Amino acid sequence: MTDNRKEQERAELHRTIWGIANDLRGSVDGWDFKQYVLGILFYRYISENITGYINDGEREAGNAAFDYAKLSDKDAEQAREDLVTTKGFFVLPSELFENVRSKAAADENLNETLETVFKNIEASAQGTPSEDNFKGLFDDIDVNSNKLGGTVAKRNERLVKLLNGVGGMNLGAYQDNTIDAFGDAYEFLMGMYASNAGKSGGEYYTPQEVSELLTRIALVGKTEVNKVYDPACGSGSLLLKFAKILGKENVRNGFFGQEINITTYNLCRINMFLHDIDYDKFDIGHGDTLTDPLHWDDEPFEAIVSNPPYSIKWAGDGDSLLINDPRFSPAGVLAPKSKADLAFIMHALSWLATSGTAAIVCFPGIFYRGGAEQKIRRYLIDNNFVDCVIQLPDNLFYGTSIATCIMALKKSKSENSTLFIDASRECVKVTNNNKLTPTNIDKIVKTYTDRVDVDYTAKVVPNGEIAEQGYNLSVSTYVEQEDKREAVDIKALNAEIDRIVAREDVLRREINAIIAEIEGDVN
Repeated sequence: MTDNRKEQERAELHRTIWGIANDLRGSVDGWDFKQYVLGILFYRYISENITGYINDGEREAGNAAFDYAKLSDKDAEQAREDLVTTKGFFVLPSELFENVRSKAAADENLNETLETVFKNIEASAQGTPSEDNFKGLFDDIDVNSNKLGGTVAKRNERLVKLLNGVGGMNLGAYQDNTIDAFGDAYEFLMGMYASNAGKSGGEYYTPQEVSELLTRIALVGKTEVNKVYDPACGSGSLLLKFAKILGKENVRNGFFGQEINITTYNLCRINMFLHDIDYDKFDIGHGDTLTDPLHWDDEPFEAIVSNPPYSIKWAGDGDSLLINDPRFSPAGVLAPKSKADLAFIMHALSWLATSGTAAIVCFPGIFYRGGAEQKIRRYLIDNNFVDCVIQLPDNLFYGTSIATCIMALKKSKSENSTLFIDASRECVKVTNNNKLTPTNIDKIVKTYTDRVDVDYTAKVVPNGEIAEQGYNLSVSTYVEQEDKREAVDIKALNAEIDRIVAREDVLRREINAIIAEIEGDVN
């Protein structure tokens, strides 16, 4: 597919989503609307996914006219066990998206029909290895919510609109890279609402360009990785960048993440399916990563990327067990209760493989504040774990104008120094936000890879020098800012001042003479 055609299809897809948004405006607020569209999009995806899989198998076996959607439920039941083993779930023909949609307008009990379908899809995975990946996936789509309408008839009317709107999205045929279209629709919806969601936007959505930069830093020197991990994975966009950049087959043992927010956790699992990551290739956990990490049996990870929430509260030294936790104890001190940022850094470092790289978005305060945070920085520098600190432009993230940084961590560095990069000017302005272009990203990654001093851009600093600076890791401490003020020639300036003073003196004498002459005439 040509890039031009792909962009046209993407633009058409975005227009369709806006169309659904306008159609339902006033009935469902933005956040809830997104949940409904994503839920129905997911329902369509798994219906088409299982239908395509069965049809392809039958047609390869010579049954050219076969169509699973036209099969009776009774006949389909025979394949349930095999399909759950292979795909992780099962959908009866009568409960497929296309069949429910075709009857939706005439179904007075559409809300009940959909509720039953969603329960049956989840139930098909019960007691199987895929159960955890399907459990509760449809919980956020309340088909009986008053937000959809005050009566059953009103609610069903809007559910019909949702089914038709999602059904009308041009997602192409499977052989034409359908998965990209599903993934694009998801990412557009996430971005569309993140940009309007105020401060919380940055907590659940990392702009694609920042995701790409983090992923490429974590992948320098690698064409495949064993496992990737995000300790605060949100909707999974960072993890899925590895699939886009490397190809999902080159993430050999899968995608791992943990998310504290139940809704976002559900979205992350949906996102994995929408990007065609099979149920046995991802493990997303729900809970507090800092106090209840769920992947002890899976660490270490070769690549870790994350945009953890900035300066959130955590248990810290209020929980006497945490100072003995092997993730935090090496530093001898815990991150402050009011600022968990460095707890996420210590967690990531602990679970990082010896040959791996972690790239984490950080709030700038952690690089220069004193107290416990300074002691943790001392531990990181004295043990040579900080590979690089990159200063990013401001206004990159939805809902915050703060200029964030990236910290790259490694466990087996060959030199006892840290690279500092000032990338604060590497962006273009788009409306009120700044954006990283592919050229910006390439330049930052090249500067990271080259690891040499570049005037006003990069500085390789021996760790002993960082210790002398009180373990300050702010980029501005080490990379000199370019003075863009116009150079001034002092000699020429003084000569010009002398000329102006002399000219003033001449003018003053001439004015005095004119005044004296006028006064003489008057007298």
